[in-house]
Amino acid sequence: MALNQSYDLFFIFIFNLSLLFTLLPFSFSQTVADAPSPAADTCNGIFLSYAYTSGTKLKPTDPKHQPYRFESVLTVLNNGDEKLKSWRAFVGFKNDEYLVSASNAVLADGTSLPANVGNGTVFAGYPMTDLKTAIETAGDLNQIQVQVKLLGTQFGVVAPSVPLPETIHLANDGFLCPKPSLQGKSEMQVCCTKDPKFKTNVTVEDEFLPRQSGDLTIMYDVTRTYDSNYWAQVTISNHNPLGRLDNWKLSFDWMRDEFIYTMKGAYPYVVDSSDCIFGPQGQHYRDLDFGNVLNCERRPTIIDLPLTKANDTTIGMIPKCCRNGTILPPTMDPSKSSSVFQMQVFKMPPDLNRSELSPPQNWKINGTLNPNYKCGPPVRVSPSQFPDPSGLPSNTTVVASWQVVCNITRPKNASPKCCVSFSAYFNESVVPCPTCACGCPRNSANTCRANATAVLVPPEALLVPFENRTAITRAWADLKHFTVPNPMPCGDNCGVSINWHLSSDFSRGWSARITIFNWDETAFPDWFAAVQLNKATPGFQKMYSFNGTALELNGVNNTIFMQGLPGLNYIVAETDAANPQKDPRVPGKQQTVISFTKKTTPSINIAAGDGFPSKVFFNGEECALPSMLPTNSGNRKGSTTVISILIAVLVFMLVQQ
Repeated sequence: MALNQSYDLFFIFIFNLSLLFTLLPFSFSQTVADAPSPAADTCNGIFLSYAYTSGTKLKPTDPKHQPYRFESVLTVLNNGDEKLKSWRAFVGFKNDEYLVSASNAVLADGTSLPANVGNGTVFAGYPMTDLKTAIETAGDLNQIQVQVKLLGTQFGVVAPSVPLPETIHLANDGFLCPKPSLQGKSEMQVCCTKDPKFKTNVTVEDEFLPRQSGDLTIMYDVTRTYDSNYWAQVTISNHNPLGRLDNWKLSFDWMRDEFIYTMKGAYPYVVDSSDCIFGPQGQHYRDLDFGNVLNCERRPTIIDLPLTKANDTTIGMIPKCCRNGTILPPTMDPSKSSSVFQMQVFKMPPDLNRSELSPPQNWKINGTLNPNYKCGPPVRVSPSQFPDPSGLPSNTTVVASWQVVCNITRPKNASPKCCVSFSAYFNESVVPCPTCACGCPRNSANTCRANATAVLVPPEALLVPFENRTAITRAWADLKHFTVPNPMPCGDNCGVSINWHLSSDFSRGWSARITIFNWDETAFPDWFAAVQLNKATPGFQKMYSFNGTALELNGVNNTIFMQGLPGLNYIVAETDAANPQKDPRVPGKQQTVISFTKKTTPSINIAAGDGFPSKVFFNGEECALPSMLPTNSGNRKGSTTVISILIAVLVFMLVQQ
């Protein structure tokens, strides 16, 4: 009996041992990175591969635009002899892909997932931003390689065809990437090597990447850190001479369940702690009073404070804070070209130690009637230094710093927010803003034509809102025998319109008049405008109601920057007329005359087009321009007649004397 029990125990032991060995490989496979492709062995640079793994048909059924689920893996492997800092990889998607999730990476342009990436996108590493070398890690794949598992939807590629991208390559500067090669039918690979002609001031020993330049930069500086929370200072700096932000709104994604406890110098657009109370934060911080927590959103939106809060001891008292969301270009006022605020951020497990710091990702910033900014991922840079608060002649170094670089872009099919009309002394008509220059209503077909060319208007039509111009425009068209479509063209729908009028042209010089109309309900304090005159700018002499300066941008002297003189630096919003019941609303308006000399531009042809701007900006936003210029074919016959009569009267009076 004892012998049988021994055999039973022996077999139970063997069974459990075999079961243990069966489970061991599964456990190891969760922590060890997948082995690289055999083709990677021949690459002595940065090896990239994109492998399609699976896909299924999705609903709804649509023969013309059928959606399919796709899963794929992007691999970046450092086989070089130098650390790859802040790796970035471009994937040239071409099948109208809609990316739902991506592990170990974020989109480098700051877009949050899910997102449309059908025109290609750049991935940036997160949380592992740097890839070490095999030399310093003894070939540890967990430190020299990253695998980004992608999940999304693509359209039109039916099995057995494989929805591979157009191309893949490393997006870091200083690398040469040939055309990718196919490995079977479901994988493409490329080996990128260092460009011997690329020059950089970064040495191998540098711990951090150098700070980059851009139209706008955001610094995320950790000033104090504790086990469960830290204080961060955010500095938004404008570097573009024509860039600007009004009523700025800043948003980003917390990636590790962080939340904002308190702030100074700015405030959340929404104050709400419910996500913490009903989430894991409430389970962990049981003794924390969440009634004092400012925001628990995964993607909070931050706004600036008004001027009245600058000296508030609770939420103000931060230098360069509380400017009502206005950040001016350095060409106007360098002291007002940045904005600063501080926030206390609470962390969640497993990051509860003072050295575990992770900046938010997917930064985005925008303003009212301002340029569109596209922001890159935060990049770790050398810790910032600030003057010692005690006043001693020394600097205080922060704990850690990240830099976000944002550049002005115009998204595809994006509408501008301002427009320009042209007029001249030799033509009685005004070439108005283009039809639907700033977008059209969705249901415009029944009331106006969105694809019709704008109809020439008399100068007085510029003084009334577009919806009140119909009668004036029709009467002018009848008088001048212009063809008017039925229904009439749609309006420009722009908050700001600018008229550029060619006033005179003589042998030694010429002049123009610029008028800015504000049709919006928002006033513009400290406004500015800029015009690009490709040939005429060197002859700029003077402005009479504005402060004008010739700017050299990108080495070319072709831009005139203008802002209101004291007392004229404020454009009011659209207001009611004296008799609102019968008169249209009145726009805010500013105007000046600009004089030019031909001494430095003797071959200039003003009437032929050299006297009209090729680009116009208002508060940093590029405005839409008319598709044609005023012509000499519409000479001011009426004006000539009036002048002739006045001359005859004057001669008669002289004779009588």
